[in-house]
Amino acid sequence: MTTTEQRPGVPVGAPGRRKAASHGRRTFSSSKGFTVLAFLAPAIVVVLLFTYYPMIRGAQMAFRQWNLYDLRTTPWIGFDNFRSLMDDPNWGTIVSNTVIWVVGSLVPQLVIGFGLALLLRRKFRGRGIYQALVFFPWAVSGFLIGILFRWMFNSEFGVINDLLKKVGLIDANIPWLADPDLARLSTVIANVWYGVTFFTIMILAALQSVPDDVLEASAIDGAGKVRTLWSVVIPYIRTTLALTVLLRVIWIFNFPDIIYGMTGGGPANQTHIITTWMISLTQQGDYGRASALGLIVLVVLVAFATFYLLAVKERDKK
Repeated sequence: MTTTEQRPGVPVGAPGRRKAASHGRRTFSSSKGFTVLAFLAPAIVVVLLFTYYPMIRGAQMAFRQWNLYDLRTTPWIGFDNFRSLMDDPNWGTIVSNTVIWVVGSLVPQLVIGFGLALLLRRKFRGRGIYQALVFFPWAVSGFLIGILFRWMFNSEFGVINDLLKKVGLIDANIPWLADPDLARLSTVIANVWYGVTFFTIMILAALQSVPDDVLEASAIDGAGKVRTLWSVVIPYIRTTLALTVLLRVIWIFNFPDIIYGMTGGGPANQTHIITTWMISLTQQGDYGRASALGLIVLVVLVAFATFYLLAVKERDKK
């Protein structure tokens, strides 16, 4: 704790004392301010030009009839693009697919990632190599993962059907990516495999922050491993768990790479989520409806980001 020595005969708050107290402070003159601004200017310009300008232009296009094949007239049509999206026969399926995609990917990733983190916390021979193997998928492109899983789930020569036939579980090839339900399940399996790594990294870091003396005290009190996990470990890292789940929800919602690499939204648009449908509309030249869809995604992500920032703020208070 810092204390201030009071000189005899000089009262607290006197001009001489204020001068002495401010002697060590840095003064921020206008010339220094311009220097700082000059260094920051390139970064500010790049962010404004490549992030916020396209965002503002996209928001404007969401309220216009903007089709790539007829750019002579782009009239203002208000909320017609939004109404058109919600009247589309695929809208219900796409919203349902998005919920399944987020929840169906998130829960297995959390459970499996937690289990792997508990195993990796223990010291054993070759732990470093095993950690590298577990963390490796996170370094690979999501689109590339989608292409790899598309080959694995191929109904004619995919390795999945081959393995299932060799262990005697199936007699004929399964059309994984031709059937809508199976295609949806296949994309979720691929995303679970890809995202487990993130949960493992975050939870392992949180587990390593649990003090050993707390675990020893729990063991001395007679608590078993399961009781220690539920009553000591999880309450201790619950803030990290909540933040990781919130962050992962944002990423999964805004992660079309695997679906686009595996199915491209097919068959018959049955595996589209909101973000893959937005890409599909863009490729069809329908920039107006694609921008409206992007604006909906932005609103959802801002809501989740707000929850995330509030949770971070609450954690910092503790």
